[in-house]
Order: sequence, then structure tokens, then C-alpha cells
Amino acid sequence: MSGTWGNKIKLSIFGESHGVGIGIVIDGLEPGLKIDMDYIKNQMKRRAPGLNKFSTSRKEADEFEIMSGIFNGKTTGTPLCAVIYNKNTHSKDYEKTKNLMRPGHADYTGYVKYRGFNDYRGGGHFSGRLTAPIVFAGAICKKVLEDKNIVIGSHIKSIGNVEDYSFSLHNGRKNSVLVTKELLNKLNYDEFPVLNNGAEQKMKNTILKVKEEGDSAGGIIEVSALNLPAGVGNPFFDSIESTLSHLLFSIPAVKGVEFGAGFDITRMMGSEANDEYYINEDKVINTYSNNNGGILGGISDGMPLIFRTAIKPTPSIAKMQKTVNIEKNENEILKIQGRHDPCIVLRALPVIESAAAIAIMDLL
Repeated sequence: MSGTWGNKIKLSIFGESHGVGIGIVIDGLEPGLKIDMDYIKNQMKRRAPGLNKFSTSRKEADEFEIMSGIFNGKTTGTPLCAVIYNKNTHSKDYEKTKNLMRPGHADYTGYVKYRGFNDYRGGGHFSGRLTAPIVFAGAICKKVLEDKNIVIGSHIKSIGNVEDYSFSLHNGRKNSVLVTKELLNKLNYDEFPVLNNGAEQKMKNTILKVKEEGDSAGGIIEVSALNLPAGVGNPFFDSIESTLSHLLFSIPAVKGVEFGAGFDITRMMGSEANDEYYINEDKVINTYSNNNGGILGGISDGMPLIFRTAIKPTPSIAKMQKTVNIEKNENEILKIQGRHDPCIVLRALPVIESAAAIAIMDLL
């Protein structure tokens, strides 16, 4: 089933954007894990809509109700089920354009796949709203990993053509910042997480400009996981890259994933791309560079796991667009109504981090 993922930890998401609610069932969590409700609420708040002028005006608190799997503040080992009720839906915005296929959305493919029986309101089950349950599951995994000293954090690498600095193993590299546990923890609580403060206002201006023009912008999110021990993952089909990419590409709007130096590694010679080894003062094997992103042969090498995810511009825009009317079988012009994000990159940060946490937990 398309709504189920995982090997050791299995996730099953359900619901539609404008239905009664959305939720997730998590199976495979070991019993006795302490659940930090405040931590989960903070992660959910980072993704929630309607918090600032850079996101949609649809306000959803994303408050969750746990139906099973937790007793006296700890996991029972049985399936954990959580529901998030939809409270601020404007379904009438979608009624008048239900036969017009929105460009960039899954309206047409969903209509074909489900023979027209799919819930089209707000994108239905294809909506980015379904990432809220993923953040719930990710928050649980992320906290468990933090208790094992594995820290995950991210920043906005770019919005449109505005670039931020990159994570680096060594701070001697140009336009890069040394990735540390303290830095990742700080980014987790920043309202607009960037490494170069000079890029922040330029990014904000870009978002506000496209919003004013009735358009949208995309961007790149860079993530790092620190203190992942060497030896995690498998070669080929259950590698760190394939496991993580499977989850990442399940997130609406994700169009690209690269690890370490990514596509830039193709411009290097082998002598530059290879991460040479050394033994540090603690007698631990490290590498001088991290062009492979902490992964070799699908298995972690003990260096920081670093990857970047490309997020496409929000497809719902106020500009006129060409489309088709599936009822009349005619070409038409569409003007989308409703409340939409001019850029979803900021709200996607905790979603991408959650995917990383869930994938690492599954591999561990």
C-alpha cells in the first residue's frame, strides 16, 4: 500500500486535507520509550500553518490526540496511533474549480488513479497537510536519537537564487560553517534558520516579492545528523541513501536529493573527491573532507551525515494558468482561489528532519 512505509518501524498515514482529520499509526516502537509531549508539540509548531506572513493564512494548531500505544508517558510496544483534527477548512474554495486540473498538483494523476472518487478539496490525500503526521512520528524518533546523542538539524540552503552558506566538516572552507551539535540545536529553535545572517533578509524579501506578484518560490534544505556511529546501513537496496531517499521523495514538493558534495562531486578529480583518513587525538578514525556525506557503500562512516533536498515552488499561485476542464473536455483558464504558501521551504524544514530521524531509527 502506498500509505505504508518501513521495515523495523512501520508507518501508515491516513486522512485528507479537508476531511475530519489526518493521522498516523506507528508500529515497531520498542516498549518503554519515554515520550516528551512538549518536544513533540514544539516540532509540530515549526510545521504548522498560519504562524507568519511567509506562510498560508490557514491557521491550524496541529494539536494531536493519541489514541493508543502510550501509557503513563511511555510507549507500550503496541501500535501508536495519533490523530490531528482539521478545524479551519474552506472547502467551498475548491467546489467551483473541482473540474479544473491545477497545474503542478496531483489533481489529474489522482483523478486517473482513483477514477474520480478521490477527495479533491485542498489536494485531499495528496496534500502537504499529510506531512503533519510525519512530523509527529519524526519528533518521537528525533527525541529518541537525541537521547543516544545523535542530533539532527537543518537550515535553509537557498530560496530562489539567494544562497546561504553550507555545512562543513572543517570551517576552513569558503562560504561554509563548521557543523556542531550546538549549531544544530540552535537551528532547531531559530524562526528562520540560516547560517549566514546576511542571507536571511534577502530570502524573506524574495518570498514577499513573489507573494505580492501572486507567484511562489522554491528552495533547498540542507540537513545534518551528527554522531551517527560508523556501520549503520546496508549495501545496495537498504543503504542509508536509498532508505532516506524513499522517505524524502514521499514528501510532496520534494524534487531532488543529494548527499555530501552531491552533483558537484562530478567536477572533482578522484584525488579531490576521496575523503582521506586520519586518526584523531581520541584515537578515532576520521576523514579530512566529507564529500561522500558520511556514507560509503551505503553504510555510515562516522562522519556527519549531510544531505540536501530540493523543494519546488508552491504550485497553487494566484496568476492565471492554462488548464483543462475534465467534465467538459475543454481547454480553460484557471485562477486559483484560497489560502496558500508563497514558499513552503520554511515549513518543510521539520518535515525533512523528521524523514531523516525516522529513516535512521529504522536502520538502527
